[in-house]
Amino acid sequence: MTLQIWIWLMVGITFSLYIGIAIWSKAGSTKDFYVAGSGVSPIANGMATAADWMSAASFISMAGLISFMGYDGSVYLMGWTGGYVLLALLLAPYLRKFGKFTVPDFIGDRYYSNTARIVAVFCALIISFTYVAGQMRGVGLVFSRYLEVDINTGVVIGMAIVLFYAVLGGMKGITYTQVAQYCVLIFAFMVPAIFISIQMTGNPIPQLGFGSQGSDGIYLLDKLDGLSMDLGFHEYTSGSKSMLDVFFITAALMVGTAGLPHVIVRFFTVKKVSDARKSAGWALLFIAILYTTAPAIAVFARTNLIETVSEKKYDKMPVWFDNWEKTGLLKFDDKNNDGIVQYVADPKINELTIDRDIMVMANPEIAELPNWVIALLAAGALAAALSTAAGLLLVISSSVSHDLIKKIIKPDVSEKGELIAARISAFFAVLMAGYFGINPPGFVAAVVALAFGLAAASFFPAIVLGIFYKKMNKEGAVSGMVVGLLLMLFYMTKFKFGWFGGGSEADWWFGISPEGFGTFAMLINFIISITVCQFTPVPPKEIQDLVEKIRIPTIESK
Repeated sequence: MTLQIWIWLMVGITFSLYIGIAIWSKAGSTKDFYVAGSGVSPIANGMATAADWMSAASFISMAGLISFMGYDGSVYLMGWTGGYVLLALLLAPYLRKFGKFTVPDFIGDRYYSNTARIVAVFCALIISFTYVAGQMRGVGLVFSRYLEVDINTGVVIGMAIVLFYAVLGGMKGITYTQVAQYCVLIFAFMVPAIFISIQMTGNPIPQLGFGSQGSDGIYLLDKLDGLSMDLGFHEYTSGSKSMLDVFFITAALMVGTAGLPHVIVRFFTVKKVSDARKSAGWALLFIAILYTTAPAIAVFARTNLIETVSEKKYDKMPVWFDNWEKTGLLKFDDKNNDGIVQYVADPKINELTIDRDIMVMANPEIAELPNWVIALLAAGALAAALSTAAGLLLVISSSVSHDLIKKIIKPDVSEKGELIAARISAFFAVLMAGYFGINPPGFVAAVVALAFGLAAASFFPAIVLGIFYKKMNKEGAVSGMVVGLLLMLFYMTKFKFGWFGGGSEADWWFGISPEGFGTFAMLINFIISITVCQFTPVPPKEIQDLVEKIRIPTIESK
């Protein structure tokens, strides 16, 4: 079969599966819609959490980032995995005991204030829309290449699919869809990696393969270091970023993870606190499979790319090169008109522009793997992007229907009315997500990193202080969230969009990149929150008692 037939077959089968699950698991109540009826098993929830977690950024973009950044790309591995551990072990059990399944609901009740709730809703919406932009962009990328449609058309198709099962099934539909999506995406990620590892090193385990010797007897990493330096790039295994920026990006990704609303809600879809802990462990295991493989794929892809295109005749380029050129994500500009591809670090000489987001998806084609493997990867990339997009859209709809309408605007709304409001808000959220997917502020992983920075700057201090500091009051929390969010938004828009006078890398404050600035904004949030708290009234005694109760371990909490 041709590649195109294989792709349509794989994508068609997986999409039919997702739609079938959505119809089977249609939400009949708000509890089904928001938390899947709290009846999901720990293993299934662990798998769904992993799928939610491993977004287009993890599947499509992370290995691509590492392949271009080398050692510097490790910040994404350290930050995202460390962040998940921080969330699962430090915060999630306490939030589960508190019994509030949305972050704005927790903040509104803990800080006994509708103002705090509204600020938290605003933060959740900004974080989720920034994050979902990266996912929709990932969907568009896959469709543009494999289904040979315009990238914007690809985003629209993805919107329609997500809308169907997110609006129909809510969290119940999303959870069971994500179990299927995890199986698809992990299989799709691992099969090409195993094939290429055997091809390049003879070792079937990618995690060991990229540190092994190639068929020429040279260690793969040593070979890549040499190839990179020959072309004027920095040594692959050494970093070019300052240690301060590496620390700040890693910390922003870690603490941002712990404040991400679409991951926190996962711990409410199981019956008990102990099940929440078990599902966190399962999720970590499922996540580790992909995250330990990504560095290997990055090395394989980078080595194959350089050896395939550098100093080779343009008219002799393989089919994959032409296919990706058509998408506009790979561009060749013959500056010296010699018909040979110069791929070097010097921008004045370099003739090849490669979108970082294509590296994982192009890798099987570069390695000349069978068509069914390439088609499987396309289905996996779509599964990764759609699973996270659906989770984020649910956060957006629940923030509007539950936290704004039910808790503030119309407390007496019926369950049916709230469910309708949730579905309508999910519909409009999809439209907004589509717009941001068509007009994203960067490549997928960078957009996602900014979302984590926003979460770190706004939510993390309010959640941590709300759990571990019983005298933290509403005035301090609201002040901290507002200042942290505004500071992060200012820095992000200044250096990513050129607002407020713009600026280059040389103008970064203390040498901190926009992706890492969330850590700085978070520290300012903590300082503001604690300072304001000292000069304003302490929380009511019942709130302090509640916090104290949450912190005391119990044998089981239903």
